[in-house]
Amino acid sequence: MSERAVDVVVFDIGGVLLDWSPTYLYADLIPDEGERAHFLTNVVTPAWNHKQDEGRPWAEAVAELTGLHPEHAEWIEAYDTGWLKMVKGVFEDTAAVLTELQDAGVPTYALTNFSGEKWAVAKDAFPILTRFDGEVVSGIEQTAKPDEKIYRILIERFGLDPARTFYTDDMEYNIVAARSAGLDAEVFTGGANLRTQLHDRGLALQ
Repeated sequence: MSERAVDVVVFDIGGVLLDWSPTYLYADLIPDEGERAHFLTNVVTPAWNHKQDEGRPWAEAVAELTGLHPEHAEWIEAYDTGWLKMVKGVFEDTAAVLTELQDAGVPTYALTNFSGEKWAVAKDAFPILTRFDGEVVSGIEQTAKPDEKIYRILIERFGLDPARTFYTDDMEYNIVAARSAGLDAEVFTGGANLRTQLHDRGLALQ
């Protein structure tokens, strides 16, 4: 192996390691595509979900939104009670990269926007999430990406050298924020490209 440019690899979770989308749940609950798109865009909005990523309890979130949209009470509650059905599974190509890094002794960490409540559910369902050397979960920390604070928590908690820490995330704005915090970061577009990005930094995986 050539001299490495990074010592540590940090993974986002949703969209990188887990195939997560509300559509997987609501395709069955709301068969009409237009009605489903309206509900996901205008009722259970990304901004509403982000509040749970920042630590708002799910019971509070559901109650508040149901008060605003009582006609959709059942569908709103399903976002909480049926959350696991939004996860289609693990991206196996990413999981293979993660496993190879861990087998090679490269420290790996999770940095994710995730409700603390749902993180516990996900770890029970997908044991690969328990194998990181450490984790920073927005809902537990009460701050979420792209706020620079959460990257600082990662760096300081685990004593990382930002310049030698590689971070992968499927959202470009999170990558921009990570770079502002000094991390070596690239947008995730798939396991094969991630493997190439790591190879370019001297991590010659299988």
